[in-house]
Amino acid sequence: MSDGCNHKCDDCASKCSKADFIVKQNELSDIKRVIGVVSGKGGVGKSMVTALLAVDAVRNGKHVAVLDADITGPSIPKAFGLKERATGLDERFILPVKTRKNISVMSLNLLMDEDTKPVIWRGPILAETVKQFWRDVAWGSVDCMFVDMPPGTGDVPLTVFQSIPLDGIIVVTSPQELVSMIVAKAVNMAKMMNVPILGIVENMSYFECPECHKRVEIFGKSTVEKVAAEFGIPKFARLPIRPDAASVCDKGMIEDIDEKFLEPLHGFAD
Repeated sequence: MSDGCNHKCDDCASKCSKADFIVKQNELSDIKRVIGVVSGKGGVGKSMVTALLAVDAVRNGKHVAVLDADITGPSIPKAFGLKERATGLDERFILPVKTRKNISVMSLNLLMDEDTKPVIWRGPILAETVKQFWRDVAWGSVDCMFVDMPPGTGDVPLTVFQSIPLDGIIVVTSPQELVSMIVAKAVNMAKMMNVPILGIVENMSYFECPECHKRVEIFGKSTVEKVAAEFGIPKFARLPIRPDAASVCDKGMIEDIDEKFLEPLHGFAD
């Protein structure tokens, strides 16, 4: 890869391949499977879905890690109730922070003295930080790592696609923005980078009355099944609006979520 690479592969005469961009794991990490969690826009609950996927994988006996690549909006530590700061090892590596259920987490908020302090960095610094989280963290043995990406198709998502060996992505959306154009952006980026799309999760899909159990599609009728078929996405799931689920996330107790809420996500990490 040339130092002056503009990432426009179609116009490039270079013979570099994706392998030229991949950052190698360090000797203290053995990560077997890496899944990116992406969205076409913000506000769809992508970080919550990332945390839920991690919890579901742990309950299925996997050793799990979460790399929080949403550098300017890191909310993964909050969902898991993490208060401690990450520490170093031999001045070379960073140790991830463990959740109550032994999920390994690395996020910028675990390195800052105040988690409400804004991160005002330009794209190249954000991208390099993500590389460091992959390269310099002693992850140990991990069956499945989930990478929580920032929304859209900017510098950081591009860095993840190019620098981390993704086995696939899961697209998170919501009914009010579930249109072909929005979903297509994330899907087409993955296809351009030769990364499989494993599934699509429609968050806030409906509300179920706790008394009569009638389902109300507050944000409009779901079309997730249609969109999954249109783009050839093998799996899809609908997650309901549930105040109690939002509450456990806000309290940092996402690992205590009930099994029924996780049922639609079973098999997404396989």
